[in-house]
Amino acid sequence: MLPSPSLDFADRFDIAAASSAGVGAGDKTLLENQDNFLLIDARGRAVFLEGQHVHEVQLEGWPAGHVRIAVLDGMGGHGHGREAAEAVVAGLLAMPACANLPTLCAWLDAMHSRLQAGFAQQQENPMAEVVRRPGTTLTLLELPPDEAPLLYHVGDSRLYELRAGAVSAMTVDHVPATAFAMAGVLGAEEWWQQVHGEHRSQIAQAFLLGNAFDDAAVLSDQLYALNRERLPPFLRHLPDRRALALRHDATYILATDGFWACAAPAPWVASWPALLGDDSARTMLQRLFDAMAGHPPAGLHIDNLTAIMIRPLPRRDGLDDTYA
Repeated sequence: MLPSPSLDFADRFDIAAASSAGVGAGDKTLLENQDNFLLIDARGRAVFLEGQHVHEVQLEGWPAGHVRIAVLDGMGGHGHGREAAEAVVAGLLAMPACANLPTLCAWLDAMHSRLQAGFAQQQENPMAEVVRRPGTTLTLLELPPDEAPLLYHVGDSRLYELRAGAVSAMTVDHVPATAFAMAGVLGAEEWWQQVHGEHRSQIAQAFLLGNAFDDAAVLSDQLYALNRERLPPFLRHLPDRRALALRHDATYILATDGFWACAAPAPWVASWPALLGDDSARTMLQRLFDAMAGHPPAGLHIDNLTAIMIRPLPRRDGLDDTYA
């Protein structure tokens, strides 16, 4: 499913998004799409999923030129994954535009605590359905018109950069392997193999759910920011809350883990530049989904699929080749 092409990104970006309940052997699909996405364009027009269908709303008072995009992967194994992702999207729709990283992080950390408490109250209601605490990944880009792009990342969805025929991950998965690397138990090669060389379904932190970085045996309520001081040396250039430089000679993919949940993720992801070519964001995104449906990688694990394709456009002032 593709959102309306009428969104306006102020001649700064070419952006397209799509979401699917998933594909698998024998044309089996998931009954429920627990993923979500959000696009807010430069005029405050927002597109997202609600009840597994695309919705559009107009936000009042949205500053001209400001853009927000996000992907979310609701954790169905913990109950109410779709509802958790939808609750976060609703919070993002109500959150004001943020022009700097401290403001963005303060709003999102507060939203995490507020929604976590709200779902906990539901569990305490004797008339409510009994569920475990839900969670969702959240990988968000805040794109102010006159400031550097801002990243806020929780979970194991990813931001990839495709440039010069190569693919680079711009986020660190919040998974047990990362916790082991932070503790000095795993080196760079072992970490890369467990995170990018094979498929594992465990997660160490999610929005609403909390984190297992503080103590692997206890789920702590708060979020645990993976900053430079906490990450091992080989990952210190990828803190999960930072300003970015988006290049005009690159394409960026913000996606949930259904795209690489296969037996050998690394060669499959490495094939994306040749597979997608050099075209509009919408066309490249369609090629990615068509490949997943018609020629999926070997050993694909059926899962929801959500991706946003981002192509920065050349700056009109001609000053440099990045938005930074």
